[in-house]
Amino acid sequence: MRPLLVIILLGMLVAAEYFAYSAMAIEGEPIPTEGYVALALGAGFAIAVGVGLMILLFFSNRRGYDEPPHFR
Repeated sequence: MRPLLVIILLGMLVAAEYFAYSAMAIEGEPIPTEGYVALALGAGFAIAVGVGLMILLFFSNRRGYDEPPHFR
């Protein structure tokens, strides 16, 4: 069963590489400045959300909110 899983995953990797290469090899117009700005804003927002969630996780763990409830 494991060799079949490895073969399937390798096939998916090869397919992803093929599609990535074919997308990069297509000739077309370059990305306009607005596209780069949108890309930078989206990446920055995604990083900010990830950092914010990690901070919340850190403080939640430090204050004991992740512990199971203790009934008296």
